[in-house]
Amino acid sequence: MTMAAAMQSRTAEAPVRSKANRIAHVDIVSDPGEAEPVWRALEEPSHLCTPYQRFDLLSPWLRLVGHHEGARPFIVIARDAEHRPLALLPLVLRQSHGVRTACFMGGKHTTFNMGLWNAEFAAQAAASDLDALFAPLREHADVLALTQQPLRWHDQQNPFALLPQQSSINGCPLLVMEPGGPPASRISNSFRRRLKSKEKKLQVLAGYRYHLATTDADITRLLDWFFRVKPARMAEQKLPNVFAEPGVEQFVRGACLSPRGEGRIIDIHALECDEEVIAIFAGVADGQRFSMMFNTYTMSEHARYSPGLILMRYIIDRCAERGYHSLDLGIGSDEYKRIFCKDDEDIFDSFVPLTSRGKLAAMAMSSLSHGKRLVKQNQMLFDLAQKLRRAFG
Repeated sequence: MTMAAAMQSRTAEAPVRSKANRIAHVDIVSDPGEAEPVWRALEEPSHLCTPYQRFDLLSPWLRLVGHHEGARPFIVIARDAEHRPLALLPLVLRQSHGVRTACFMGGKHTTFNMGLWNAEFAAQAAASDLDALFAPLREHADVLALTQQPLRWHDQQNPFALLPQQSSINGCPLLVMEPGGPPASRISNSFRRRLKSKEKKLQVLAGYRYHLATTDADITRLLDWFFRVKPARMAEQKLPNVFAEPGVEQFVRGACLSPRGEGRIIDIHALECDEEVIAIFAGVADGQRFSMMFNTYTMSEHARYSPGLILMRYIIDRCAERGYHSLDLGIGSDEYKRIFCKDDEDIFDSFVPLTSRGKLAAMAMSSLSHGKRLVKQNQMLFDLAQKLRRAFG
């Protein structure tokens, strides 16, 4: 049965759409450089993509991190009859136990995964278009593992929301901001007063300041501090240090130093004084949304004044002043995220079999993901899993 038939019930009520701009060609590219012109064209604000899928973020990840993980580029470009690009899927191929799995680039370092879409095509996409997009992939992959996808981005539906789906393992807390709204609509007046009271203890420090790092020297200095402090923080929480994996530090440093418009591919916001860095939050932004990637705070006595929360208040207000519509603090339900983010981003996984071998793999992946989500949602099971992980290292 075709994907179109499988999803007939979900698309039966859709209005009749024009047959124009449908997929006529699908190219599979293994060289990011060859895909770069199309990739960058679909990054333009008039199209549909998240900042996590920018060429300048994923191409270095592929070279510095993906290569060490055995991931091979599998970039899918769909075009119409006039050869105009309609979509680009930034995927990699991984092979395990004889199964070829295609998944999004970025690994653990992208909060959201999505294709880059021509906005007009994305608005009209139907299940039959996805059939045409996936059909040529069957020669190369057995299953598509399309995880951590937003249902919508900037009020436009993700075309892959048409696929059979399940909720992702972890949710993503979200702060929706009303452009021009009063400060209390973002952070309550009572909580602002509490943070200001804490901040008074820091404001007496010489050179105390909040700033967005803009110079290479500042960025390098802040990252030097981060890569010293973060491993200690993760060890304290008995968490594995993902930043110690091959190529990761080089990838992060490169992205933070790479210019984009008036900022960088990854922007670093910092709270510091002359004596030390107190806290940093780093993330990606696109003028409408700020999305955090990594953070940490000082190991000194200044940590007791909640510098991470104070820094977050500065970032939220800065984004609001610039007309941003939303902000997220990444995947996971950490307590501090819920202080600021009262809503949830709907994110989903789709495991799409392309071959008969892929059907079994898709079922196994789906069941494993569902099981992990159950554990994360049940505090007793989660605590047990944490104890087992610590016991077995």
